[in-house]
Amino acid sequence: MKHKLHSALQRPLTRYVLIGGSVYVLELFVIVAAQRKGASAVTAVALSFSIGLLVSFVLQKVLAFKDRRTHHKILIPQIIAFILLVLWNFSFTLLLTKALESHLQPVITRTMALGITTVWNFYLYKTHIFSNEEITG
Repeated sequence: MKHKLHSALQRPLTRYVLIGGSVYVLELFVIVAAQRKGASAVTAVALSFSIGLLVSFVLQKVLAFKDRRTHHKILIPQIIAFILLVLWNFSFTLLLTKALESHLQPVITRTMALGITTVWNFYLYKTHIFSNEEITG
């Protein structure tokens, strides 16, 4: 059992999914904690989203894809690509929800969008954003 777990953790996809799930739990915790401290629902979600983005970026970069490069010539383009991907994912989620709103509940469309974006995020993180291949040009 221990060997299987160790073997699974050697794969970027396994680490990616575990980190994503952990960040999701962290975001839920932040929402609950912020609301207990008197924050509105919108403020709590905004805070959890912001914290989740920062934690996700760092953990996906360093742990999931083992990219420990921190030089600004690498880090700044990664941050920009990450932010653009987040904006794209958000837009896609809203468009999918709008397209299916008369057929499916928002929880279903959000879950569908999360599944779809998870796939292309993994691909883009692995092959472009956190790729350890040297960029020439």
